[in-house]
Amino acid sequence: MSNNLILGIPKGSLQNATIELFKKAGYSIYIKDRSYKPIIDDDEIKCMLIRAQEIPRYVAEGILDIGLCGKDWIIETKANVVEIEDLIYSKTSMGTVKLVLAVAKNSKIKSIEDLNGKTVATELVNVTREYLEKRGVKAKIEFSWGATEVKVPELVDAIADLTETGTSLIANNLRVLDTILESNTKLIANKESMRDTWKNQKIMNMAMLLKGALNAQEKVGLKLNIQRKKLPDLLPILPALNSPTISELSNEGWVAVETMINENIVRKIIPKLKEVGAEGIVEYPIHKIID
Repeated sequence: MSNNLILGIPKGSLQNATIELFKKAGYSIYIKDRSYKPIIDDDEIKCMLIRAQEIPRYVAEGILDIGLCGKDWIIETKANVVEIEDLIYSKTSMGTVKLVLAVAKNSKIKSIEDLNGKTVATELVNVTREYLEKRGVKAKIEFSWGATEVKVPELVDAIADLTETGTSLIANNLRVLDTILESNTKLIANKESMRDTWKNQKIMNMAMLLKGALNAQEKVGLKLNIQRKKLPDLLPILPALNSPTISELSNEGWVAVETMINENIVRKIIPKLKEVGAEGIVEYPIHKIID
């Protein structure tokens, strides 16, 4: 195998969030207008912009060495790939998405069993069919090309659709019957590529950096100086991943304290730090946290 890694970037809803994640991990990706071959600032990596639904198949077939897609599409396509890392991010949040069964708010369908003989529209045909069959429900499952939520009740009786916040379901007057599965973005690799020593190392390094970038989301670093005798008052105020780093200063009796905290609590903590005698407080961004 050549020392060149082919990476599949998901086109569509995950595209911008994925490029931003790679940027935080240290990779700059640039997409020209109407180009399906993004440019990345690593001469050993070539990128292809591909629909997330197709990435598992192309990775399994070895057209791509590595790619990012949802767990739902790995299950749907039954792709024989290596799942390298869970990357918990989506198009609008840092959480997971759910594949839900939904019907019109005023529908007479009140339970999964009521879907017997009904029509369900979804992009995830295999996942939805298997879910219903396991529950003894025989429904017609039809593939939806998009805008699935607007098809109820005029075109179909129910839908199985991915949702992050539920906003679209509410906007279209839909009611959730049940959750089929919870999904998140995964970094996947071709099995043969993982047997290649060079590619394996390249892939695992990338996975480490991407995970580190996600670990650092919404975290900042905090540094300050304080008299050592006041540490008992200071330490209970500071949350940390493990414990803060404390270093001696040249000024006798003074120490420097450094820690990482969630960005959204900084405004609450800094006034308290000042109250107990902290000085020279510095807040700084964190790009990666490597476990």
